[in-house]
Amino acid sequence: MPIPSAITRRQLIQGVAALPAIRAFGQATAASGAEHRLFAGTYTGKGSRGIYAASFNSDTGELSDFRLAAETESPSFLALHPNGKLLYAVNEVDHFQGQSAGAVSAFSIDGATAKLTFLNQVSSRGGGPCHISIDRTGKTVAVANYDGGSFALFPVQASGQLGVASQFVKIQGKGPNADRQEGPHTHSVNISPDNATLVVADLGTDQLLVYRLHPATATVTPADPPFAKVDPGSGPRHAAFSRDSQYLYVLNEIKSTLATFRFDAGSPRLTRLGSTTTLPKGFGGENTTAELAIDRAGRFLYASNRGNDSLAIFDLHDGAAPRLIGVQSTGGKEPRHFTLDPSENWVLAANQNSDNVVVFARNRNTGLLKPTGQKVALSQPVYLLF
Repeated sequence: MPIPSAITRRQLIQGVAALPAIRAFGQATAASGAEHRLFAGTYTGKGSRGIYAASFNSDTGELSDFRLAAETESPSFLALHPNGKLLYAVNEVDHFQGQSAGAVSAFSIDGATAKLTFLNQVSSRGGGPCHISIDRTGKTVAVANYDGGSFALFPVQASGQLGVASQFVKIQGKGPNADRQEGPHTHSVNISPDNATLVVADLGTDQLLVYRLHPATATVTPADPPFAKVDPGSGPRHAAFSRDSQYLYVLNEIKSTLATFRFDAGSPRLTRLGSTTTLPKGFGGENTTAELAIDRAGRFLYASNRGNDSLAIFDLHDGAAPRLIGVQSTGGKEPRHFTLDPSENWVLAANQNSDNVVVFARNRNTGLLKPTGQKVALSQPVYLLF
């Protein structure tokens, strides 16, 4: 077996003997040599220079070394255009062109080399942009600005470049946690499966703001009612719609909980059902949550814990009441993001504070994860995008 360039000798010793068992555990079904491109957003300043690219084989579970795809400042979160030829990134900074704001950058993707060509950059209108989504028609980009609590919408031009913000919304209010919720802190912009609703999670006000999305004009209008709330002091961060669109799952950063809301797309309306911890029994340390994802079958939900440094695994058999069935260490520190590969036989975790991406085999029948031994170096990884 050729030595994968992304694996150290120590990792190879640990991993080669285990690969047959790992393949069986993951029940891999991808065709042999099924290569996929992986982009990684990072925080720059400690060795990283921007957006990186790697290749991942969904048959073997092997991840290559990362190489620089585009030099840009702190491209923390990324979004892929529906046509697969354009990539957008927030630049998570506090000052842009002399203003208290971050930036949003547009790139074209070279299909052969994975190099990114810079197209343009516009102001995010708020400091610390931390999340980005693109609608399913590819006409609207939405960005959440953490500092000061706001979000903005941007039209995508025919060239792939971004226009200046077509709408900017400043959120008002605060929460009971004086250290974290002294004011609004918008953390994610989440587009519904039918492309008609935008749900904005604001950590500082414990609110999920609900809007009707108008992709043709890159604008939104408030729904009625205009928001739902999580338990006080929870700090909603990221959210994911169930595969059948009946539920919205919200990951609360401060209290390390997963909240479940019933979603009525016709209204649109969110109705709170309940919440459950993301932490294993007996854990008494400090923790914040970061990311969540649902498999395509809608059977399992995963959420990352920072502090416990793990992935919580939930069974969604009863969509209204997710059940914690396992907690898997991510093999590093501060798992800010993770992703399932296209075959969904593998999960890759980005450990920000240990500067690595770790590969796990995934059993699609049980949802459980198993380490493969692969740890690939990357400075301050924040986001992974196939």
